[in-house]
Amino acid sequence: MHIKSDDLAHENELVARNVRRFRLERAMSLGELARRSGLSKQTLSKIEQGAGNPTVETLSLLGAALDVPARRLLTEWGTPVYVQRHDEGEWSEAGNWSERLLDEVYGSGYVRTLVLRLERSGRQPEPVVPHAAGTLHHIYVITGKLRTGPLTEPVDLAAGDFARFPGDIPHRHVCLSERVVAHMVTTLPQVRQISPTVLQGGPGA
Repeated sequence: MHIKSDDLAHENELVARNVRRFRLERAMSLGELARRSGLSKQTLSKIEQGAGNPTVETLSLLGAALDVPARRLLTEWGTPVYVQRHDEGEWSEAGNWSERLLDEVYGSGYVRTLVLRLERSGRQPEPVVPHAAGTLHHIYVITGKLRTGPLTEPVDLAAGDFARFPGDIPHRHVCLSERVVAHMVTTLPQVRQISPTVLQGGPGA
């Protein structure tokens, strides 16, 4: 039985992105995933390239091997990295002020806003420990150049660039100029009102 969808290409890309992400998060090679799932490396390679058309049975085997429910492979999980360059934004005029929309994320929960300042150092910063599931970081660079994002998918940003990426996987902020100033918002969905969560663990936590 194959996946039924009005947009099979999109579903295959979603599965590809999720399988690769969960595999890399677990530091699992393609060969190890093949051994655990009972699928061939060739089949797995095609799936991760978005060229496969996995059956429900295949998704079940992959889910078991990656220790996640099979449905998670068909869910936009953690959100992909989103980047808006300084020359891509559109300004809306309204009377005596204007605004540039960077991003929209729906839902309620914990929101933390801060200004992040970094200085170049001679050593690679340690990765930031993953936060709770569903955490998102939204960064707008004010001055300087910054490399930020998941360890497996970092992006280089300059002044005026914006990026959103999942904070529930290991990530890092690296100063590429002498210093960086950035505006950062961290969102965490479905936080209980009693004992609100305060994120810890390094710059921009």
